[in-house]
Amino acid sequence: MVKIHKSDDEWRAELSDDEFHVLREAGTERPWTGDLLENTREGIYRCRACGAELFRSDTKFDSHCGWPSFFTAQNNAVTLLEDVSLGMIRTEARCATCDSHLGHVFPDAPQTPTGDRYCINSVSLTFSSEEDLEAEASGKRPFDKGEGFADPATGPYGRIPGDG
Repeated sequence: MVKIHKSDDEWRAELSDDEFHVLREAGTERPWTGDLLENTREGIYRCRACGAELFRSDTKFDSHCGWPSFFTAQNNAVTLLEDVSLGMIRTEARCATCDSHLGHVFPDAPQTPTGDRYCINSVSLTFSSEEDLEAEASGKRPFDKGEGFADPATGPYGRIPGDG
C-alpha cells in the first residue's frame, strides 16, 4: 500500500471545512446528521480524503448510536490507535493510507460476528453502490472514488487529446 502524505494546505484545498475538521483535526460530526447513517444500499465505503476502500456494506449494521457503524474493516485498511483525549481511553480508527481520522472502535456490539462497533463519521466516507462499481468496471463511468472525485488516471477533465 502506498501511503499518502500531504500538507495541511494541500488537504484544505481538497476538503470542505467540515471534512477537514473531522478527517485532519480528528473532529466529530453531530450524531444523527450524517448522509450515510441510514444508507442500506449494497456497495463500498471509501475514505473521503484518499479513496481507499475501508468498509463493505455487508459489515454495516444499525447500532442506534447516531453514526454509521461497521463490525469490521477491509483487510488492513484501518489503523487503530489509543486515544486519550476527552479524559477517557478510546480506540481511534484512522485510514491506513492517508492517516485521516474516521471515528472510533468500541468492543460493545455482541450482536455482530466480531463484537466490535466501528463508529464512523459519515463525512469521513464516500459510498459507491454496486451499480456504480459495475459501471466503473465496464468503463461506462470513470472511477471516481465515490461521490465527487475524478479518475486519477485522467484527472478532473478527462483524457488529454492525443493521449491514446
